[in-house]
Amino acid sequence: MQDFKFNIYDLSSFTHWVDVSLYSYCTPFWAMMWEMIIIGVAMLLFYAVIGLFLVYAERKVCAFMQNRIGPNRVGPYGFIQTVADLVKLLMKELVIIRKSDKFLFYLAPFIVIIVNFMTMAAIPFAKGIHAIDFNIGVLYIMAISSMGVIGVLIAGWSSNNKFSMIGAMRSGAQIVSYELSVGFSLITMCVLAGSMQLSTIVEGQSECWYIFQGHIPAIIAFVIFLIAGTAETNRGPFDLAEAESELTAGYHTEYSGISFAFFYLAEYINMFIIASIAATVFWGGWMPFHISGLAGFNNIMDFIPPFIWYIGKTFVIIWIMMWFKWTFPRLRIDQLLTLEWKYLLPINLVNIILMALIVLMGWHF
Repeated sequence: MQDFKFNIYDLSSFTHWVDVSLYSYCTPFWAMMWEMIIIGVAMLLFYAVIGLFLVYAERKVCAFMQNRIGPNRVGPYGFIQTVADLVKLLMKELVIIRKSDKFLFYLAPFIVIIVNFMTMAAIPFAKGIHAIDFNIGVLYIMAISSMGVIGVLIAGWSSNNKFSMIGAMRSGAQIVSYELSVGFSLITMCVLAGSMQLSTIVEGQSECWYIFQGHIPAIIAFVIFLIAGTAETNRGPFDLAEAESELTAGYHTEYSGISFAFFYLAEYINMFIIASIAATVFWGGWMPFHISGLAGFNNIMDFIPPFIWYIGKTFVIIWIMMWFKWTFPRLRIDQLLTLEWKYLLPINLVNIILMALIVLMGWHF
């Protein structure tokens, strides 16, 4: 059995030690089962903590944008307010809707949550903290994340409510449309990276992040990804699926208690996933910020642990997405689809050709 090693800058040695220890004490089957349980519990705890924190952050950012205080009663600076809201939702009655398809009605929130977990599994949080490292990681994320719309459509249809159905159809049209721009933006960066494996993409940015390496096409891809990712998560100003003034709560109008909490939490986790992918593909993931020729500055940046780099970049992008929501007015459905099909999609297609030309000619850094 190997000696215990823990290096905050490279956790692969620690995870390898855990793997070797389990296989030395257990049979291969039970060692694999214990690894799955440990990873599952860690992901579940991370999911819950990040979700609760983002709800709190959303309220504080909203209050800041509107010159208000925000939550300030329950706990220091209102930090425990989201925990109190969670307890309240857990105690709420699960209302049974007559004439609804009960099986699909209760299945829909679980589909949304499962899709979130499957997508988060492929995200590299730090060196050595990566649940699944596919060689087609980008394609896997695009394929799995697009399945979330199934839960939304099932929720709207099974509720037997016209407002819910309209919200679900809007969400379906929106997610399917903007999924194209999200995919093409990521493909643009895959052309630059020469790989779809997320760990390889991160390692390729050790000296310079791709948003700088790829010149103008990389910046265009990042802006389009941010806009399309915000739309894909049904967040303002693209929140037509939950337009309160028109559809009450949209596709989850009839949900209550923990079922509603699943949908509510999934929206924030989707935002976290979009920001994580942007930070990984465009901003180097857990790689520090380096400037060529400044060895002293680069050494200082290397002192910051990789996980702090990843979390910091992710939360900066989340703040930008929240800034979007509380700055711009809600678009109409025709404006939303026009933006995608007449502007973002053609720009994306031209941008891929530009990036391919830059890579072919060797003009990137």
